[in-house]
Amino acid sequence: MKTIYNSIREEVIKHSKVKNSVLGNVKEWKRSHYIILSEIIKEELSESEELKGVKKFEIGNTISHVTLQRFFENDYQDKTHSDLRFLKTLDKICIFLGYKDLNAYIQCVKENRIEKQEENEEDFFQIIYKYCSTAFEFYKQLPNHKMELFESLVFHDSPFLARASQFSKELCDRGLQLITENNRSNFEVFDVHIINDEPDKKILESQEFWNLLFKTEKTGEEYFVNQLNKQLYFLRKIGNVWKIWDNYNPDAGRLNKRIEII
Repeated sequence: MKTIYNSIREEVIKHSKVKNSVLGNVKEWKRSHYIILSEIIKEELSESEELKGVKKFEIGNTISHVTLQRFFENDYQDKTHSDLRFLKTLDKICIFLGYKDLNAYIQCVKENRIEKQEENEEDFFQIIYKYCSTAFEFYKQLPNHKMELFESLVFHDSPFLARASQFSKELCDRGLQLITENNRSNFEVFDVHIINDEPDKKILESQEFWNLLFKTEKTGEEYFVNQLNKQLYFLRKIGNVWKIWDNYNPDAGRLNKRIEII
């Protein structure tokens, strides 16, 4: 409830009627400013559809400047801010803010929080999707070794980039090319989700299907990779930037090993 309490105070300060009044130009409100705020709220509540009927007689349509001053200047305390009179005050303030009542405001805050969390998760999912798309583009550039394609997605000093660079350099040295005509090479990424969530570290799990056909420049010999696997990506936050630091791929270097055997 303390979070809701503080959130309501912030929204009152940001309200257009408050910002466009003398209150919007004052950093620290005094008694006279709370009198002005009381009048602004009273004017808005007198025109509110929510207070046209019985509800007006239940909770009233005014808030005294003394109550408002206490609301803004005192820290939230469960004992003093959970009684019925204060909850009615919060109802009126929420109606002033454009909500049906306090409960409607709380529900809206929760929904926005969930939506924001989902948006943040999607940002991390996009890192994985973009990495896989970039990896496919990298294969299309073979035998050119263009590791710079991963700069925006993988930390340059990460163990993951070091391993990927080594595996791919071996493919380049063998003169492999990716065959993409008629969609003969393709990939799919699905079921990406976060399995470990920390402020500066995250672990994401993905299911990936890679269907790749390579051939050598000189002999035209073909090598086919067809694999469905589960991968783990370890993301880190360094300098306020999220990138891939490491990953676990049970089939890493599979093509390299296969060529060596052949």
